[in-house]
Amino acid sequence: MIAEPLMEPVMPQVDPIDLLIAFEKAASPMPIRAEYIEGTGIVPPQPEHRHNAAAIKLIVQFHMAGMDLAGAGDGFRVTHTDGRTMALVIPDFYVCHRDPTDLDESYRKAHKGWYPINMVALIGEVTSTNHETDTGPKLRTYAAAGVPVYALINRNTKTAHCHTDPITPDDDPTKAYYGSEVKVELGKPLPLPAPYPTLDTTPFLESRPR
Repeated sequence: MIAEPLMEPVMPQVDPIDLLIAFEKAASPMPIRAEYIEGTGIVPPQPEHRHNAAAIKLIVQFHMAGMDLAGAGDGFRVTHTDGRTMALVIPDFYVCHRDPTDLDESYRKAHKGWYPINMVALIGEVTSTNHETDTGPKLRTYAAAGVPVYALINRNTKTAHCHTDPITPDDDPTKAYYGSEVKVELGKPLPLPAPYPTLDTTPFLESRPR
């Protein structure tokens, strides 16, 4: 994630997708793309260079390992069991299970630009000054969505984390968590489960949030 988001609670009767569209239209003059997490609309400012440059280096590592479905920029929709929107997220990087199918593209069109979260095999975030979003609400959201692997680069604590085994007690997304975690200091290799590569985290040694 990027620094200092503007956060607004969302009225339950308002479709979060429509709310975020309103946020984006109201943003001027700089284009933005908002997210919706745990009942709150988050409007981030423009990303800072070091955050993006280091995140891109992670994506390159996945591609060098033969994972052509690693990328960034797409938004994903998480749903409650009844089909309502639970969250709308734009990860810093991800690896997908598949290229978008015709069904996925129809879903994206029906939901105004958001792909289904079940396309994602691994999701990743790089913290900035708002690191609590990535270590709290986003972690719970990804676990509740059943994303198998959550890779987190925490520039605040200078650590890297690989979370696996998502668990949602009592089907309550606000209680969701990952049952397993591998943690290393930035600069040391971060092991990921097969078939993913071990990530080189040295690009983040000089990439501190501002």
